[in-house]
Amino acid sequence: MNQTFSGLASAVGSYILWGFLPIYWRLLLDVPAYTILAHRIVWSFGFMMLVVICVNRGGQFTAECREIFSDTKRWLALASGSVLISLNWLTYIWAVNHDRIIETSLGYYINPLVSIFLAIVVLKERLSFWQMISALLALAGVLFMAVHIGTVPWVALALALSFGLYGLCKKLAKVTAVAGLALETCLVTPLALFYLFYFQQSGTISGLTNFSTTAFLLAGTGVITAIPLLLFANGANRLSLTVLSFIQYLSPTIALLIGVFLYHEQFTAVHAVTFTFIWSALLLLSLGKTAWFKKVEAYAGSLKKAMES
Repeated sequence: MNQTFSGLASAVGSYILWGFLPIYWRLLLDVPAYTILAHRIVWSFGFMMLVVICVNRGGQFTAECREIFSDTKRWLALASGSVLISLNWLTYIWAVNHDRIIETSLGYYINPLVSIFLAIVVLKERLSFWQMISALLALAGVLFMAVHIGTVPWVALALALSFGLYGLCKKLAKVTAVAGLALETCLVTPLALFYLFYFQQSGTISGLTNFSTTAFLLAGTGVITAIPLLLFANGANRLSLTVLSFIQYLSPTIALLIGVFLYHEQFTAVHAVTFTFIWSALLLLSLGKTAWFKKVEAYAGSLKKAMES
């Protein structure tokens, strides 16, 4: 019981922190998105190294590194994941600071459905009845927005696809949460440092030339990246996938509320219809994992076979 409560508290805490991230990025509104990303990579790597040394004691991390780098497929999957999560972070930061928080929320709502699509295409997994209905509802919602607004919601799709592909790479790399983030940021840290040192007019690490509020906020990007991930890892180890599938929507819901009520982004009738499609799809997707819905699916399958025979 204590482990379950600890897992639930950790998972809920991680999604709440992720949900409030837009507020943090808005504090860095005057800093270019590329610069914020570079700092986030560098400071995340530094913080994760401290975690490895203080908590993991280095032994497990070193052993995991040897295993990964001795396997070409796992190493390539990890490197691909490193690029994808960097693109995901960049898109998210840019979108938040360009008044598109609602669209980022949409992206993370449809992410589970994109993951299902990737599982079918790449891993050759079969679609269940409820997954198929959910996917069709989500597609209808995105198409509705594209037709009525006149443009594809590229921010939402970019976030969903990059994070979905990132999750696939993590699965193929077979890496733990701590080692994963440490190695992913390690691989792109040289590029981030190159950008900070050579592409900034000052010739030094941008934003850290003095002890300003901006400097501390940029340094804090490592902490706000790592802590939610560590909390999630603790929760995922103690909770069922069914429970996680329900609480994962806390993050985009909080972001949506922040976008509408705190930063007064426009939430139109088109948004309302689109989100209704997506929410319906996610409700079916989550409920489809419960025993009652599985019984309905089994009954529908047996009825179909009876009609065909």
